[in-house]
Amino acid sequence: MTHRRTVKLILPALQLKLIAAFLGLWVIALVLQYLLLMSVLSKAAGELPHDGLLLMDNLGPMLLRIFAISAGAILPLTFLVGMLVTHRFAGPIYRFQVYLKQVVAGQKPPDCKLRDGDELLELCALINQATAPVRCRVEPRAETPLAKTGMRAVG
Repeated sequence: MTHRRTVKLILPALQLKLIAAFLGLWVIALVLQYLLLMSVLSKAAGELPHDGLLLMDNLGPMLLRIFAISAGAILPLTFLVGMLVTHRFAGPIYRFQVYLKQVVAGQKPPDCKLRDGDELLELCALINQATAPVRCRVEPRAETPLAKTGMRAVG
């Protein structure tokens, strides 16, 4: 059975940058939606035979209320989805960092493995291939006093 990560922000700096990018894109889309809706409704209000000016007066506050409701509902959802999506990338990156630090420190860790559902599985396999010669290298034995003299032990 695979273990589930309980910490969702395993690499907070990376994940928050990606989530901020998601949120920025969402804000741009929402502002564009607001502007387009305002434009279409203003044009429609201008073409009304009666009460067009009344609709124009109420249009700004009405659309701002829609904008606020959309932001209140979608902003937390976007953050949550962004956190869950980036978790599938940040977790493996964190695992690669820990694994490579072990290899650099001279430890001989077993093959790097990722959890079910994580991304970057091909990169994990490549890291295992690249580090296999280092991890499998046999350490030279310490020389014995007989080896230093060039004599062989007779047994």
